[in-house]
Amino acid sequence: MPGRPDDGEFGALVAARTPALRRTAYLMCGDWHQAEDLVQVAFIKLHASWGRIRRREDLDAYLRRTLLRTCIDEKRHARWRREFPASDGLPDPAESRAERAGRGAEPDPAEALTTRDALVAALRALPPGQRATLVLRFWEDHSVEETARLLGCTTGTVKSQTARGLTALRAVLASPAHAARPDRYTRTERKA
Repeated sequence: MPGRPDDGEFGALVAARTPALRRTAYLMCGDWHQAEDLVQVAFIKLHASWGRIRRREDLDAYLRRTLLRTCIDEKRHARWRREFPASDGLPDPAESRAERAGRGAEPDPAEALTTRDALVAALRALPPGQRATLVLRFWEDHSVEETARLLGCTTGTVKSQTARGLTALRAVLASPAHAARPDRYTRTERKA
């Protein structure tokens, strides 16, 4: 691969990988606008590192790892510059319809949206490391070893983060505070 990517090839890569990366980023941060920003940062870093990536197969792994690390870094520094939007946007309806068409029959859309919103709110209540592990293991369907490689940690860390994350997720979803007001649920309410 040359030091700089071909514009057409890079544009095709961006178009092909953006939807999946945006969904992963949204699950990590819970905000569609921030998810867009994280995906853009991942592609900027890929463009800058293009000459150092040896194999074409490494592009997806590099993008996912960069996205996850950028999101975790963003969460670490969020208390200094966090903006709170009036509301989270909803996913692109055209994408959702296309995905639903491929799966066939689907449960009631209102019920599915409520369940998804509750799950995303519960994921936001988790620490970034646990959230990253759960998203990679269960949303992206990666093995323990692949998740460890993407996060740059040991398989033992992935297993413990997964166990802790699932326990915390179950507690968040079962809590009366979350059931009564899932849109207002925060970490501090969980400790109370």
